[in-house]
Amino acid sequence: MRRFRFSDPGFEAVFSAFVEERRETPEAVDAIVRDVLAAVRSEGVTALLRFAREFDSIELDEGSIRVSGAEIEEGAAACPAEVRDAIAFAANRIRAYHERQRPADQQFTDDAGVELGWRWTPLEAVGIYVPGGRAAYPSTVLMNAVPAAVAGVERIAMVTPPGRLQPAVLAAAKTAGVTEIWRVGGAQAVAALAYGAGPIRPVDKIVGPGNAFVTAAKRRVYGAVGIDALAGPSEIVVVADGLNDPEWIAADLLSQAEHDPAAQSILITDDEAFAGRVEAALQVQLSTLTTGADAAASWRDHGAVVIAPLDESPGLVDRIAPEHVEFAVEEPERLADRVRHAGAIFLGRYAPEAVGDYVAGSNHVLPTSRAARFSSGLSLYDFLKRTSIVKCDAQSFAALAPATIALAEAEGLPAHARSAAIRLGQTRR
Repeated sequence: MRRFRFSDPGFEAVFSAFVEERRETPEAVDAIVRDVLAAVRSEGVTALLRFAREFDSIELDEGSIRVSGAEIEEGAAACPAEVRDAIAFAANRIRAYHERQRPADQQFTDDAGVELGWRWTPLEAVGIYVPGGRAAYPSTVLMNAVPAAVAGVERIAMVTPPGRLQPAVLAAAKTAGVTEIWRVGGAQAVAALAYGAGPIRPVDKIVGPGNAFVTAAKRRVYGAVGIDALAGPSEIVVVADGLNDPEWIAADLLSQAEHDPAAQSILITDDEAFAGRVEAALQVQLSTLTTGADAAASWRDHGAVVIAPLDESPGLVDRIAPEHVEFAVEEPERLADRVRHAGAIFLGRYAPEAVGDYVAGSNHVLPTSRAARFSSGLSLYDFLKRTSIVKCDAQSFAALAPATIALAEAEGLPAHARSAAIRLGQTRR
């Protein structure tokens, strides 16, 4: 963990270096992924079954690679009632939030008499990657599948590494509207969704987080299919004054650190004594967490405390461009309204990032690695396409044709010019 003081003469240089540090994937991962994608593309399901043996030590065949409807029902029924209730509660809130994002079709006639507009249509098929390594993630299923279902996507194909499927994941898949589940993970799962493999038909877009191999595979298949984003390690910035309970703030920092040793948690405060109390509380809490080893590594290698006036915090947050930022201060909007770059903003002492991960309703699939400077979190728009509509009659076409011809000829595209001129009875070479 590093400590920075805004008042130090060297702050600008050391903080800039810290922000620009990369927590990226080794190049060796990309070489492995390239070979896996090529194998699946050429061999199809045969490669998937071989990789299940090699990477997951599991024997599958073309029949068992798909999770049956009976398995989904039995697994969902085995989920504890309180977890099923929490899944339903979260799904309803996520559904309601994303329903409000639904855009309207538009059609209008402009001053030239041209009818213009656009319409929105859902994607036909979407693949959802659900990690299966460190823990079971029913929330990942909900955050990816519910917006797709709200958008009207007909086919929602979920892939997850082979092994025991957690009842909570199956319950979430059933609740969210997933239409098929496949026992395949890693880069090979991304390849199967992108290119098709035996019984797994290709999709139009792949969404959902994964490890370094999954992220590298998504980068490589982009173009053959759409992707949501290239997910990196999780991040949180907590802006807090000294009036907070240090135990609360310590827990918030650890809520991201426990995801992965490469995750990052940063505290910005104007009270150095309070920062010390938070650090002490964090160390005590680390000893009680089953995820303590990962969280400790994250805090040690990537964590930071920044001592700075709170009025400087929006500028510091923008430079970090974090996945999540909490403003645990009085009048949080006063500071948060000045932030331009953040995946999600949590306002006040009673809005920890954890509620956003599960039940607030907003999506927890958010830009990482400073991508909040140019991208947004997952939303309904990721599962919709906008198509432009243009209609002209003879009179309105005549108003557009001269400029069309002039621009086409300026660009050296004679067929474009002729396409307009011929309708006016003009000739063009």
